[in-house]
Amino acid sequence: MTKVIAIANQKGGVGKTTTSINLGGALAEIGYRVLCVDMDPQANLTVGLGISLSDVRQSMSDVLAEDRLSIEEIVRETEMQGLSVAPATLELASTEVELFTAIGREMVLRDALAGWAERSFDVIIIDSPPTLGLLTINALVASSRVIIPVQTQYYAIKGLTALIKVINTIKLKLNHDLEISGLLATFFDGRTVLAREMLENLRELGDQRVFNTMIKNTVKLGEAPLTGKPVTEYASSSNAARAFRDLAREVIELG
Repeated sequence: MTKVIAIANQKGGVGKTTTSINLGGALAEIGYRVLCVDMDPQANLTVGLGISLSDVRQSMSDVLAEDRLSIEEIVRETEMQGLSVAPATLELASTEVELFTAIGREMVLRDALAGWAERSFDVIIIDSPPTLGLLTINALVASSRVIIPVQTQYYAIKGLTALIKVINTIKLKLNHDLEISGLLATFFDGRTVLAREMLENLRELGDQRVFNTMIKNTVKLGEAPLTGKPVTEYASSSNAARAFRDLAREVIELG
């Protein structure tokens, strides 16, 4: 059964796209067939996986629009074996506006992934935009698991309560299978007292699991998107690559 994982947080700059690309790369490295779906109009995941936006003729906006293409028609293979991408463009922002009047508007992505995508991939990772709008809601309705990247800073942790409330509402009303896999500490700098305190606050936040893996902000992790490859491919022996392999193992063990 295909595992569908949303990477979500309404706060920008917390590492959602970095997590999507590199978790996908780590899973593909060990033999999983992985599809990364870009649901963010900024299209950073698309570019970060080596797709030039000038070459994208058909994208997720066409899959979600009224005259819908199948997702099979837009998916592209990346340079990494086993890792594919459903690209986005800026047009996705206007598609979100169109979705507001669509019947079954929260279910469009789930319906798009049913069939070919679920037969063709072992894991589907959905990169969500930094909002709690319809694109993020579609990502959550389509998923069975959600990973929440959280920067170990005060304001990043403050916004978590609203997101968890939305996830619980979606679970109750639209997607009974949705579970939070865990909170992922990102941009962690263990040398600072603040980061260590925020990590402790994260662990005490409630009944949400916190991944043992922490993602630190390293040079290699920053360089990898420029090459269009996950860090596991770009800098295979780096600490960042090891961290995402550890995260992949935790995700697999959670089932």
